[in-house]
Amino acid sequence: MPESPLNVLAIVGSLHRESVTRTVINLTADRFQTAGCVVDMLDLQAEPLPLYNPDTAYDTPAFVALQARVDRADVLVLGTPDYHGSISSALKNFLDHFWHEFAGKLFATMVASHEKGLTVTDQLRTVARQCHAWSLPYGVSFTENVDVKDGRITSDSFEKRLNMMVRDARIYGGLLARQRRADLAGTEPGFLARHRK
Repeated sequence: MPESPLNVLAIVGSLHRESVTRTVINLTADRFQTAGCVVDMLDLQAEPLPLYNPDTAYDTPAFVALQARVDRADVLVLGTPDYHGSISSALKNFLDHFWHEFAGKLFATMVASHEKGLTVTDQLRTVARQCHAWSLPYGVSFTENVDVKDGRITSDSFEKRLNMMVRDARIYGGLLARQRRADLAGTEPGFLARHRK
């Protein structure tokens, strides 16, 4: 039986209309699609979420629809600008809405930063760990007008890092997706056992 294609949810965590984060996430999504993945784009500027409130967030039709999209994803590509060494409030708000839905899935992080985005990547790894998700052992950072300009990649080193990330997210995301499905359908103990229906 042929394997189903990998489902990638690519999140643009910038609300800036001229966002370089959006540009890079779109270029990344194209590469995943070219490699045979199914890509769902969530642009938080075009699809804003209300500020997370645990008393009301789960009762809206918009949440139910978004939850189905997150459930479907095998890999989450998280794009954010570096704001004071941290993730954007829009991306944090998205992450706050979910927990169980991330378990056993792969996070791939992309940061627009003039400072390499290391603390931002570490924070996203912490979120992954707290939600029982996996993350690539590295993040990809980029700088406007150095790595990306006028909607194009202008740096060979960034091109190589981006291709590496897409390849690794596909390979390891696929391995994790297969194991996640087996663990959810199985009976053996493991951290995904609590998510069985």
